[in-house]
Amino acid sequence: MAGILAWFWNERFWLPHNVTWADLKNTDEATFPQAEDLYVACPLAFCIFMIRLVFERFIARPCALGLKIQANGPQKAQPNAILEKVFTAITKHPDEKRLEGLSKQLDWDVRTIQRWFRQRRNQEKPSTLARFCESMWRFTFYLYIFTYGVRFLKKTTWLWNTRECWYNYPYQPLTVDIHYYYILELSFYLSLLFSQFTDIRRKDFLIMFLHHLATITLITFSYVNNMARVGTLVMCLHDAADVLMEVAKMANYAKCQRLCNLLFVMFAMVFISSRLGVYPVCYFQVSPKMFDRVQVRALAGPLKDIQRLVPKPLLHCLGCVPWAVALLEGEHSPQFEVWSALE
Repeated sequence: MAGILAWFWNERFWLPHNVTWADLKNTDEATFPQAEDLYVACPLAFCIFMIRLVFERFIARPCALGLKIQANGPQKAQPNAILEKVFTAITKHPDEKRLEGLSKQLDWDVRTIQRWFRQRRNQEKPSTLARFCESMWRFTFYLYIFTYGVRFLKKTTWLWNTRECWYNYPYQPLTVDIHYYYILELSFYLSLLFSQFTDIRRKDFLIMFLHHLATITLITFSYVNNMARVGTLVMCLHDAADVLMEVAKMANYAKCQRLCNLLFVMFAMVFISSRLGVYPVCYFQVSPKMFDRVQVRALAGPLKDIQRLVPKPLLHCLGCVPWAVALLEGEHSPQFEVWSALE
């Protein structure tokens, strides 16, 4: 196990040359992100989950009832042990042959059995009230964390000049604001991951599970690797669209169709402009010219490790973009030097 951990946390891969994990230990003069800082996220995630239950019960539910959202769910199928066993153990969508067999066994007509399975499948779906309460909880959190991110980032230098994300990297001290921002975001997504196993199982269970897992992984490693400055920008940028998405879903559940349409148009505009516009533009503003000549040479070592670990066909496909950028920037650019160092 020790050998696997040593291989995984290889300093040549994670850090610039001539930098070790020991260099990023806390001192009296400066505090740096430590992996142990993230342990508190697990109990905090449980606390956030409990806060969600209280919020949905005493705040979101009364709001939903005030908007005349019905508390009752879809019509329940009448109890039947044989059909229930088929539904839970064999299939939720029986074919014609199985329907005919069940019809003879129960002395029911096929249409009645089809109706039973349809009603039983609908029981698996959360009610409109439950979905409204969940969206209101997420809207409340996203609005709070986005507001906090904006108020925090507008006082930083790297919001206005993204090259500041990489000046003096990785020797950038950890502030209380960054630590709080990261721990809260990580705890929230951990709580979403856990709650998937307690909520009603949905069709997109696997997709959302992988989404939450990827988000948790990115937040964790960007913190441990002290890429927290650029991490705060990415988190704030992604939260902006989530706020509008959740409030649009709330309007849809409340049957406020005009408001719902307006909010979804706003969501689409913010999503496209932030994630497909601002995000890649800021990335290329940071990455192509953020290194001086010394840093370029130091970067070549970790990139060679990536070149060794990533399958060559995939690397060649991904390499088209930076190679094109290097050619556009010119023969004496930092991008061209990085790429030449890998040849």
